[in-house]
Amino acid sequence: MAALDGVKVIDLTRVLGGPFATQWMGDHGAEVIKIEPPQGDETRHWGPPFEEESGAASYFLGVNRNKRGMVLDLRQEAGREVLWRLLADADVLVENFKPGGMEKWGLGYDALAERFPRLIHCRISGFGADGPLGGLPGYDAVVQAQAGLMSVNGDPGGEGMRLGIPLVDISTGMSALIGIAMALYEREKSGQGQFLDLTLYDVAVSLLHPHAANWYLGGKVPGPSGNAHPNITPYDMFPTGGAPIYIAAANDGQFARLCAVIEAEALLEDTRFADHPARNRNRDALRAALLPYLAAHDGQTLAADLMAKAVPAGPVLTVPQVMEDAHTLHRAMAVEARGLRTTGNPVKMSRTPPDATRRRPPRFGEHTRELLAEAGYDADRIAALLAEGAAREG
Repeated sequence: MAALDGVKVIDLTRVLGGPFATQWMGDHGAEVIKIEPPQGDETRHWGPPFEEESGAASYFLGVNRNKRGMVLDLRQEAGREVLWRLLADADVLVENFKPGGMEKWGLGYDALAERFPRLIHCRISGFGADGPLGGLPGYDAVVQAQAGLMSVNGDPGGEGMRLGIPLVDISTGMSALIGIAMALYEREKSGQGQFLDLTLYDVAVSLLHPHAANWYLGGKVPGPSGNAHPNITPYDMFPTGGAPIYIAAANDGQFARLCAVIEAEALLEDTRFADHPARNRNRDALRAALLPYLAAHDGQTLAADLMAKAVPAGPVLTVPQVMEDAHTLHRAMAVEARGLRTTGNPVKMSRTPPDATRRRPPRFGEHTRELLAEAGYDADRIAALLAEGAAREG
């Protein structure tokens, strides 16, 4: 038994935000049918590296497990007719076509809601359908720039930098999943589906905390702060005698315990560091004062010692170190799905746990014939759909 057992999801999304959301739904038991266009999800080709068995890039494999896959050409009436059939008993439709694309094919929300009033239709787009930027395409890095995230990331005094992960796409996928879950819950009371309008831009703006809040209240334009926190000190990465360490001493008690562990009690007598507001005003002086004490320690060992004293701290690890770490393995965040190594699902539920290993990501068109048969098409009609190019198999 899984939390989303019995929920059927039609996934028309490509790239990252939508596939991320539907993968988590699949992990929690939903039946997810990924429908790709004839050219496929472009991330199948975003490599190297590529998997030898399927030929798919790691980018695709990382966000498309626990789905069955088929190929439909929605430009053809016959392809759209297949989609209508699949939607007849579906609970959720997720798509990320440019606004107006579904309407052009007669598949907009109004048409879908009239025929399937319980359907939850989630659209993910760059900027939405209207407004000054409405209808424009959006990619993660572009939206990072336009929504201000780049302006607060990077070295102090610099011009800003793209975050090293596609945070906007991933956060939009998470937001879509939250919205879908809320809509499913509300449908239990109203019996009605609804339209969810998710945009990369809206999500990116929502992530500007605390920089937007600081600007609203203080009026100062935020800029890049490097690894340091704009509101908390010491909350930064520091060199040590070994590996670098990130220390997040966010209150007076944590700062006092930090000083005790590194034998820097003299800093507690310095009025510049007497409390958090004082430390924040004198952050450069505090950093300089801490460095000689930290140089006497190994980062890995010091992080463990600080955590043992309830001072948040951690060594700065590489991706391989993280994925092979004992705690990562203990938390089932590095798992194997039928020969494919992948990250686990972080949403742990006591009675209905996730399963990130149920299905490998589908090969291109792997389940087209199977899904057409389940939709009620006989062998002759399936052969005709394949011959016409309205549907394809790998």
